[in-house]
Amino acid sequence: MTTRIELRNVEKRYGAYDVIRGIDLEVKPGAFTVFVGPSGCGKSTLLRMIAGLETISNGDLLIDDQKMNDVAASKRGIAMVFQSYALYPHMNVYKNLAFGLETAGYAKREVDRRVRAAAETLQITDYLQRKPKALSGGQRQRVAIGRSIVRDPKIFLFDEPLSNLDAELRVQMRVEISKMHERLGNTMIYVTHDQVEAMTMADQIVVLRGGKVMQVGSPLELYNAPANEFVAGFIGSPKMNFLPVRIGDDGGVLCAGRRLEMGRQLTGAPGAAVTLGIRPEHITLGGGGEPLAEGRVDLVEHLGGSTVLHVRPRVGEGVLSVVLPGQQPCHTGDVVPLHVDPARCHFFDREGITLRS
Repeated sequence: MTTRIELRNVEKRYGAYDVIRGIDLEVKPGAFTVFVGPSGCGKSTLLRMIAGLETISNGDLLIDDQKMNDVAASKRGIAMVFQSYALYPHMNVYKNLAFGLETAGYAKREVDRRVRAAAETLQITDYLQRKPKALSGGQRQRVAIGRSIVRDPKIFLFDEPLSNLDAELRVQMRVEISKMHERLGNTMIYVTHDQVEAMTMADQIVVLRGGKVMQVGSPLELYNAPANEFVAGFIGSPKMNFLPVRIGDDGGVLCAGRRLEMGRQLTGAPGAAVTLGIRPEHITLGGGGEPLAEGRVDLVEHLGGSTVLHVRPRVGEGVLSVVLPGQQPCHTGDVVPLHVDPARCHFFDREGITLRS
């Protein structure tokens, strides 16, 4: 049976400094939930509060409807995987996996069964007699995860476990952790600052900023319907483009004094400054859609399967990113027309909150 986690108005303070500011959150049973946000947003602190490694200043933590605020970390049915592997260098892989169970007094046969089952799940059976120094970074991280699996926890917590790996191994381990979740079905919470990890692994993403939850939803919900400008800019790579526009007298959209035919009226006072957001892959070079502006290409990145342009528009300031499919014959210095699909545009008010039609 999978486990449900609920946070009710949870706060964390260090003296006068508020780190976590009144978070309400439900982690559904069996879900793979990712806490994501910039450095210092409170995601690791929140994870450690769930684990019992940090006290809760205010509010309640419930696991399967049981209040856990004062329950010891060892009694919560939780296993945690850290960024550091922390393997015993003088023990082989088998002993690293078995040590915690042996210390807890499990029978030798049960220890062996759990160790071999975890090794099979993580595909490290062939490495059981090796010492950590004979393993690659990815293999060491699998062993660290295996030490959690053998405990048969109700909940897995991961605190940026792939940060020490190179790019290729990170991709490989993302896949392996996702497959492990499918096989085990346990409730898992994963902390990362990498929004690509969040998008590719999560059932549910929790975007944090300054100790507060900005938005909770599936990866595509956050991508397609961000609640605010911060989420819109944080989720997606390359990040969303932003342009300053104004609300016209009839609720339409004015860009550099020119009306854009967006097929919608914005809520807000005429003349109010708002921000138009458009993702790089939703800008085209002509061929339909609303003409946004012309711009000069500052840089071209040929990625094989796609072409990324960095374009400086003739209106406004800054540079827009444009992602085009395939291999495009574009060059630095080209002047190109920029068109957008009105249905793909997002608008945000002065406070950064998404405007609805």
